[in-house]
Amino acid sequence: MGMLVGFLVGLTGVGAASLLTPLLVIIGVNPTIAVGTDLVYNSITKFFGVIQHWRQKTIDWAIVKYFAIGSIPAVVAAVFLLRLFESYYHNGEALIKHALGFVLILAATATLFKAFFDHKIKPNRLQTAPIEEKKGIIIAIGAGLGFIVGLTSIGSGSLYAIALMYLFSMSAARLVGTDIAHAFFLATVAGVLHAGLGNVNFELAFNLLLGSVPGVLLGSTLSTKAPSKITRAIIASLILISGVKISGVLDLI
Repeated sequence: MGMLVGFLVGLTGVGAASLLTPLLVIIGVNPTIAVGTDLVYNSITKFFGVIQHWRQKTIDWAIVKYFAIGSIPAVVAAVFLLRLFESYYHNGEALIKHALGFVLILAATATLFKAFFDHKIKPNRLQTAPIEEKKGIIIAIGAGLGFIVGLTSIGSGSLYAIALMYLFSMSAARLVGTDIAHAFFLATVAGVLHAGLGNVNFELAFNLLLGSVPGVLLGSTLSTKAPSKITRAIIASLILISGVKISGVLDLI
């Protein structure tokens, strides 16, 4: 499974969490353990991405700082909210499962949008404004999305990438580098918190990493030959189907 997810991430750039967490839940892993394990897996994976982008000087650390000011406290609040639900209401697992499904739907929609419409986004006033003028908006978005990541492990990449596209005018490499750098800090804090609560299966995370490293290398090698937009669309559609299944939307209709 780690090799499959790593291969698809290397091939398309679609976020690992959007693929891995639903797969773990579908095969029977407890949703809380799936989220915590995925965050640790994501943190280690993104660490190597941060090193590469830091060397390439494609990280905007000011943006990372303002996102983190909002996202880090929010992810802490989300993890402790889950703990509270588990302690008092004993339905934390159901809460995670439903939240996971709805965020998967959101992430899949964001991925499809980014694949087909990112070049059509017209420049807006926010993109040209100095960062100091929009730091409040950046912090607020960081907090909102950080809470989602703390609950589900999903969105540290795809959802923040969409926010970066709307808020800033930057090269693709700088957008990806900034996104990965912030995602690393976010996933690390959330992963440590989940580990402290006993929500991480370290053996599972290690085995997934053993498969994902060769998988992502192979996928990256083949990425220049594959039609990325079509491949991303197919994978996003699968993520969307998983989200609908896990969220229980069909049961409500």
